[in-house]
Amino acid sequence: MNSVAKSLLKSVKHGRAAWLRSSSARSGKQHLRKLVLGIETSCDDTGAAVVDDAGNVLGEALHCQKEVHLQAGGIIPVVAQQLHRENIEQVVKEALGVSGVSVHELAAIATTIKPGLALSLEVGLQYSLNLVNKYQKPFIPIHHMEAHALTVRLTHHVEFPFLVLLLSGGHCILAVARGVSDFLLLGQSIDIAPGDMLDKVARRLSLRKHPECHSMAGGKAIEHLAQTGDWQQYTFRLPMQQYRNCDFSFSGLQNLANKAIIQKEKEEGIQEGEILSCVKDIAAAVQHAVAVHIIQRTYRAMLFCIKNSILSSKNATLVVSGGVASNQYIRKGLQTLADANDFAFLCPPPRLCTDNGVMIAW
Repeated sequence: MNSVAKSLLKSVKHGRAAWLRSSSARSGKQHLRKLVLGIETSCDDTGAAVVDDAGNVLGEALHCQKEVHLQAGGIIPVVAQQLHRENIEQVVKEALGVSGVSVHELAAIATTIKPGLALSLEVGLQYSLNLVNKYQKPFIPIHHMEAHALTVRLTHHVEFPFLVLLLSGGHCILAVARGVSDFLLLGQSIDIAPGDMLDKVARRLSLRKHPECHSMAGGKAIEHLAQTGDWQQYTFRLPMQQYRNCDFSFSGLQNLANKAIIQKEKEEGIQEGEILSCVKDIAAAVQHAVAVHIIQRTYRAMLFCIKNSILSSKNATLVVSGGVASNQYIRKGLQTLADANDFAFLCPPPRLCTDNGVMIAW
C-alpha cells in the first residue's frame, strides 16, 4: 500500500460508516436517500454495488476468479491482483450502470481495507481513492469481516446485540455484534480457517480429477461427495476438547485427514493424485468433523453469553455468515443447535455469504 493511500486512510474519521448506516433509522425526519458505492477486492472476487441507506440494492456486479485459481490448484496472490486490475473498472461501471446512478450522485465510496490478501486489497483501495480524489467524495474504510457480520441486517430485521459466527476460507470468528463497528470477540481460529482446510483436503484427494467435481472449488467438492458418503467409516479426533474457551483449530484435523488418505493409498496400492475408492466416505468424515467442531465451540459461546447476560435468553439470535456458511451440512447442524437452545437462527442468502460489493456498501 503506497504512502498516498496510507495518508488518505489516516484522514478518514472513524464513525462515518456508522453515521451513514444508521441515518435511515432516524425517526420523524425526511431526508434524501444516501447512495454508497461499495468495492470489494479482498481475495479472489471483484465486487461492486450501489446501495442506499434503506438497504435497497440498486445495482451490483461481480467478477469471480474461481476458474483461473482452480486450474492453478489454489489462489496465487499476484495472479489475483492482476485479475482485479483487469476487471475492477468494468465491474464498477456495470454496478453504476445497472443502478442508473452516476459517481456525482454518490454520498460516499466504501471499500474493503482489511483483512485479506495485501496485493488484492491494494487494487480496490487504489481504485477507490482515485475516485475519491477525482469526485471529492467521502471515503469509508470497511473491515471485511465486520461487513460479513452485518450483512444479515440487510435481509432480516435483527436487533443488536446478537451472536455472530463468521466462517470462510480465511477466517473463523465468534463474536457478539453490539452495534456497528462494536464487536466483542469471543473466539477465533488459532491456525487455519475451515474453508482453507477443506480446500487443502480436497486438493490432497485430487478431487479436480473426480468426474463429479472437476469444475467445483475444493470445499464445494467435499460437500458434494459427502452427500453420498458415510462419515461413520472414519473417526477423526476432534480438536481442543480440553480447552475451556471458544477458539477453533483446523490444522490438526487436516493432518489427521492426510494420514487417513496416505494409509488408504497404501492399502489400495495407488499413488498420490489417483482417486481413492473410499473418497466419498473420507469427504463425509472430514465435513462431519469440521461441522461438529464448529457446533461445539459455538455452543460454548451461547452458554457464555447467556450466563453472563451478554445476550438475553428471551430473544437471543445466532447469525452465521461467510463463504463456508453456504455449506448446507454445517448450516443444518448450526440450525439444530440454535433451535435446541432457543436461539433464533439467521443466515444471509448464499449469494451474500460469499464476498460481494453489497455487504461493503451496506
